[in-house]
Amino acid sequence: MTSLLLPPPQAAAAAYGCCHCLLLASTTVPARSGCVGRASRITLALRCLPITGHRLRSRKVACQATTETEPEGNGDEEDKKEFGDDASSPSVYNVAEANGPGENDSSLDNKDETTNAEAALLSSGDTVQDMDADATSTNGIQENVEVIEVASGSPLPGMKLDDSVRIPKATIDILKDQVFGFDTFFVTSQEPYEGGVLFKGNLRGKPAKSYEKITSRLQNKFGDEYKLFLLINPEDEKPVAVVIPKQTLQPETTAVPEWFAAAAFGLVTIFTLLLRNVPVLQENLLSTFDNLELLKDGLSGALVTGLIIGVHEIGHILAARESGIKLGVPYFVPSWQIGSFGGITRIVNIVRNREDLLKLAAAGPLAGFSLGFVLLLLGFVLPPSDGLGLVIDPTVFHESFLVGGLAKLLLGDVLKEGTQLSINPLVLWAWAGLLINAINSIPAGELDGGRIALAMWGRKVSSRISSLAIGLLGVAALFNDVAFYWVVLIFFLQRGPIAPLSEEITDPENSYIGIGAAILLFGLLVCLPYPFPFDPSQLTDMDFNF
Repeated sequence: MTSLLLPPPQAAAAAYGCCHCLLLASTTVPARSGCVGRASRITLALRCLPITGHRLRSRKVACQATTETEPEGNGDEEDKKEFGDDASSPSVYNVAEANGPGENDSSLDNKDETTNAEAALLSSGDTVQDMDADATSTNGIQENVEVIEVASGSPLPGMKLDDSVRIPKATIDILKDQVFGFDTFFVTSQEPYEGGVLFKGNLRGKPAKSYEKITSRLQNKFGDEYKLFLLINPEDEKPVAVVIPKQTLQPETTAVPEWFAAAAFGLVTIFTLLLRNVPVLQENLLSTFDNLELLKDGLSGALVTGLIIGVHEIGHILAARESGIKLGVPYFVPSWQIGSFGGITRIVNIVRNREDLLKLAAAGPLAGFSLGFVLLLLGFVLPPSDGLGLVIDPTVFHESFLVGGLAKLLLGDVLKEGTQLSINPLVLWAWAGLLINAINSIPAGELDGGRIALAMWGRKVSSRISSLAIGLLGVAALFNDVAFYWVVLIFFLQRGPIAPLSEEITDPENSYIGIGAAILLFGLLVCLPYPFPFDPSQLTDMDFNF
């Protein structure tokens, strides 16, 4: 009777974290009396089979132990050829290999050695599985399947995959031996992953160059059948390569045609932009439909704010064309407080790298902020066209650090709390456009700011920043209705995660990182309040009283 040492489920799960590659460990035991000229060779095969019904965060894996017999031959020479000159088994799970005595040894010696081996294994607390040597003489196969839970992170977040398609083993061998290599990515292990294969190993050279070489070899061998991702494994923060059949990358579909839904949202947004610039109607929204002719009074403000939003979207479109990125139809989100929350644009294809994502995400806010800032300056400098302008309370400028600072710098002593001030309405129209760009630049979820953060700092850091930003926005929602509606919108529509890029390891150039950081800072200045009083005498009185 022969005993085999099987690893506990916890050790097996910890070895690779997700799934485990096929592992073979062999041992030769002496033939029993009556089996002349034959020896039993026991092969232990450990492999992981994904169980249907698994999800991204947790999956069930079946570890399968298989025993079979082989005719006696040059067993030692075959073992050396397969595993090298080292006599020990190369198992990563420390599977014990016990070589029995020769076929001329007595059955009594075999029994004593087997009994001693069993006692040693049982005393160490490991699982012992008894196998009857008589069953091996028929070359039959016995299988014991144990189901264990393996928790895993997802290197492909936010991507819808069809895991019904599997990569054949022969293809996996070609990927390991002919597509990957010492000069690009040296594979040390592989694991089945969502219909594809996740390869672990050592990345050689610059990630961008290695990705190009691997992709070229992959296309030469298989054409466009497979898609390669070079990512950072969230479990250990090390580079991994993921190969997925392209037919498993399912495009998102909607029940309503995209253009129809976008047109409906656009019409409602036009209405809210007009409504926002008619204060009389804002005081009583129910009276709007009885006084539709008053909406024409908000046409100028709607055009200016809409122009800033439109330039924002044009910036995205131009950057997408330059980088080869396909965009969906933009959805303009209406808002009765500020006219609109901007547009939501879906990325249709897979972005090549983080620099391309940064170019795409930064182009919209960069264009919108530039036009909005110029119009804001003109509003402060130019007199109202009708000579009267819009009468406001200067305390409104305390709501934005950027606008309040510019007002104090350009208007000077005229700007005093408690004193009515007449300004060009272009200031408020441009300010609304800046605010719309700023809230889209918040580094959270799939907003422009969230994509900028991922492109600049990677997925792990950006996810933490996103959680912090959403939390702070939730606190602000307790005091501001705009923040409340925006955090609800992010949570249900834009919280992410962002779909994986083809190559996520290479950092963008410093010049693009500087642009991204400037956009995030500019958006923060627009959203933060201006804390200082406009009248210096008030500050002096405060110091005196203190």
